[in-house]
This record gives sequence, C-alpha cells and structure tokens, in this order.
Amino acid sequence: MKRTATTILATAALLLAATGCGGDDSAGSTNADGSKQVTLTLNWVPYGEHAPFYYGLQKGYYSAEGIDLKILPGNGSGNTVKQVAQKQTDFGWADSPVLLKSVASGMPVRSLGAYLEKGPSSVEFFTEENIKTPADLKGKTVGGTPGDALYATFPAWLEKNGVKKDDVKVVNVDAAGKIAALAEGKVDAIMGFFHDQAPTIESKTGKKVDVLLFADYGMNLLGTGLIANTQTLQKDPELVRKFVRATQKSWADAARDPAGAVSAMAALAENEPAPEVLTKQLTLNLPLIGADGPPGVNTEAQWTETIELMSRYAELKDPGAPNAYWDSSYAAQG
Repeated sequence: MKRTATTILATAALLLAATGCGGDDSAGSTNADGSKQVTLTLNWVPYGEHAPFYYGLQKGYYSAEGIDLKILPGNGSGNTVKQVAQKQTDFGWADSPVLLKSVASGMPVRSLGAYLEKGPSSVEFFTEENIKTPADLKGKTVGGTPGDALYATFPAWLEKNGVKKDDVKVVNVDAAGKIAALAEGKVDAIMGFFHDQAPTIESKTGKKVDVLLFADYGMNLLGTGLIANTQTLQKDPELVRKFVRATQKSWADAARDPAGAVSAMAALAENEPAPEVLTKQLTLNLPLIGADGPPGVNTEAQWTETIELMSRYAELKDPGAPNAYWDSSYAAQG
C-alpha cells in the first residue's frame, strides 16, 4: 500500500473538510513542528498533468516552505471550485473557463495563475479517420458534452476555420461516456483534453489517436491552474505565497526531469494511470506550459482573450477585467 508522510493525516483532512476547512479564515491547521496542514484538490482523479505536484512533494519543496501537503482527487473542475469556495479545501486545481463562470456566479475564488497557457481543448479521433485539418471534419459525427467550454466554443471554432456548423453533426455525450463512444464507433471524434484522453484511448483500444488543438487553429482558452478562496488571500497571504512558490518550483523542475516526475507520482499517488499512459500524458502536457516565463505566470492579454471568448460563445455573464478573476501578485515573475 502506498503511503507518504502526509497520508496518515487523511482522517484529519476529512474532519477539516466536514467542518469547513480553514474555518478560522486561514487555511489549514498547524502541526507540533510548526508546519501547516494544507490540502490541494485536483480537477480529477490523478493523471499525468498532476505529476509535478507529486514531484514537488517527494522532493520536499512544500515541506521546505513549512507546508504539510495532502493532495486530494477531484471530480471535475466545477466541483473543485465549489469546494474551494466553501472552504472545504485550501487550494484547488481547476480549468480556467470554469473558474471564470464560477466567479461570475458569485463564488469567492480567484485564479493564482493558469499553468497550461496553451489550452488542451481539442478534437480527438483515430488516425484511421485521416483527419488533417478542421475542414476534414465535414460530414463527421463529433461527440461533446453540453455545458462545457469546448462544446460552447466548438461552432465558432469551426466557422473560424471555414467550416459551417451544420456541416458537422454534434452528438451530446456525457463526459464520462465520451471515450467509450469513440472506442465503440458511435462517433467519429470527440471534444476533449487531448493530453489526458488520447493516451488513455490508445491504451484501451490499441489504436493510434490524432488530434486537432483549438489553440493551433485560432482559438486558445487558458487551461488549468491554481485557485484559492478570496478570504485565504486576505487572511493568510504569506501561506499563499509559499504555496505558489513551491508549486512553481515543482512544475519548473518536473519539466526538466519528467522521468523523475512520473516516478514520484507512481510512488505517491493513488489510482494513477499505468506508467506508460502516465508518461505519455505528462509528455503531452509539458509543451502546454508557457515558454516565456516561470510556470503560472500569465499576461493580461491571455486572460482577456479567454474572457472575451467565454463571453461571446459560452454565456459568461457581465465579463470583467482580468483582475476580477485572477490575482497576478503571487506567481513569481522569475
């Protein structure tokens, strides 16, 4: 059974969640040695994108900042944002478009920086379909999940690339059923996050998967990043700075040592993918990190583009300036 130095705190973490984690308006509780118990809830069950967190945990980057970190699995970015908003977890890892709509609905959360600056939104299909450009999707059936950002922006992405939305048949598929729908031939392609799903599909089917990234064809939505409750930012900014600093170091060093990151995740995570799938997922994830600065450092232009796209195509209400959703003051510039 896999165990870490923080695994024994699982019961304590659950009790904190039940009573409202950080109920004293500061995140976590303090251990006898002075370190602070902190929880991070992922956007989903562990997959390759998350390996840098386990790398930093194994390397001691969080403990060096006085943080006793517990990484918890998630069940979708929307649920993670809600847990952060309700102070059931200290920090979250969530998709930026979901964060935007959550803030618009009144949730007291902010992004601390999107780490996937090139969004993973894509159309995925088997290589045998011989799809090379968006124009090749004409006459195809594509599975998507109503309510998510990919589904909302897909028609505009098609039109941006000279394809009428009526030239492609969109089939509504539950998020959990998209991979099965593709594998079983019910659809020709699916909308999804390629760095997670493509290696999984290849492992399950033994078939090669190709993708068309939205970002490669004129429409980039910022991807996943760190989020926190606004009260945490107000009441314990020093903890936030320490957590972001450790996370930036974890991601930067994991990018230089992907094999080490895979090894750390295999040792510390629960229910992670098979090593070969995990390796492919992380390999596809790393190029999505911004190349112009440290991980998690964004520009106002990047956030403005995502906000405008979400406002135009995904019903983001009363869109505001980037600082209404994102606090840029915690991610070190270099």
